[in-house]
Amino acid sequence: MRILFLHDNFPAQFPHVATALAKDPNNQVIFGTTRKEGELPSVRRVCFQAKRQVKVETHHYLHGLERAVITGEAVYQLAKQLKKEGFVPDVVYGHSGWGPPLFIKDVFPKSRLLCYFEWFYHAYGSDVDFDPAYPPSPDDEARIRMKNSPILLDLDACDRGMTPTHWQHQQFPDEWKPKIDVINDGFDTELCKPIAGAKLKLDRIGLDLSQAEQLITYTAWGMEPYRGFPQFMRAIAKLQRTHPNLHAIIVGDDRVVYGRQRTDGKSWKDEMLSTLQLDESRLHFPGKLPHDELRQVYQASSAHVYLTRPFILSWSMMEAMASGCLVIGADVPTITEIITDYETGLLVDFFDPDAIAAKIEEALQDTEQMKTLRKNARQHIIDHYSLKNTLANHLSWIKR
Repeated sequence: MRILFLHDNFPAQFPHVATALAKDPNNQVIFGTTRKEGELPSVRRVCFQAKRQVKVETHHYLHGLERAVITGEAVYQLAKQLKKEGFVPDVVYGHSGWGPPLFIKDVFPKSRLLCYFEWFYHAYGSDVDFDPAYPPSPDDEARIRMKNSPILLDLDACDRGMTPTHWQHQQFPDEWKPKIDVINDGFDTELCKPIAGAKLKLDRIGLDLSQAEQLITYTAWGMEPYRGFPQFMRAIAKLQRTHPNLHAIIVGDDRVVYGRQRTDGKSWKDEMLSTLQLDESRLHFPGKLPHDELRQVYQASSAHVYLTRPFILSWSMMEAMASGCLVIGADVPTITEIITDYETGLLVDFFDPDAIAAKIEEALQDTEQMKTLRKNARQHIIDHYSLKNTLANHLSWIKR
């Protein structure tokens, strides 16, 4: 079988499935991406590059669609080159929403197109109107409706789609849901596992928290309201006053990935550090970490906080659970699909820093109940999301 993966990033959501397919000598696997770094065993990485950026004068409702079309055009040219070389895929598997699969059927009309769908946007009922202090405007409503344009084109063109959670599947229009299967990416529970007495020491960046008696962990792509960063920092400020041996490590970039930028030009990290009374010697911002170091963060964690609006689920939460973390998560459908309160973790009001601090304090007591929650969390990931099972399902789905 010949398989062409398409994603702006590399290897993105596809490392396990692409590697597994490439292990079979009867398969030929190519990965089209904008990334010039990285490799997977027996996978040929080829690059596409957009010819230009979105034009400022384009109507702002259309920026996402224009960006997707520009990306799709670049992939179209790459696909024509592959076809000229004699490579015609049996299956194309592309990430939807950003443009890579848009025109692939025009080059390979007989190939089966599979799409990885992460999200379908709504102005109401999920992430956008979650914070009552910032209701969507009529302009937001129209802009968000247009964000679905490339996704709808992919839904029409693809032969089959998948999405990783039932909550994400729920976002799609009823008429398209039968075309989309729920298949989780899965987690390597042999790599993501607890280590008794683990302490955090990352020599590469000179971070030694091996003496920290209480370590609170938080990970996200950015530091932003969508992932509850301000509420987390306010909870930490409160806890620092009563817990002199408490340290917090915040993994991620000092930027906004989801949602709007601040209008004053400051970052949310700067805002929290300048407005809260914090002992910065007990706050640690290592930036993004490679996966092996991230696992060490989870293994040393006393309590892991994962806050999000009702939006796409970050895999960090489930990797933390597999590592034996006691996860304190926002009580939103994104998380309650995975965590049951006082069974596999603790749930808390997203907007309430005092409640978040109280839950962290409860987790730090490390009672038998809390130890049981840690064990239950790991077992839940093993039973329902272990890579061993999900990868087999994923490969079977592709072959069908």
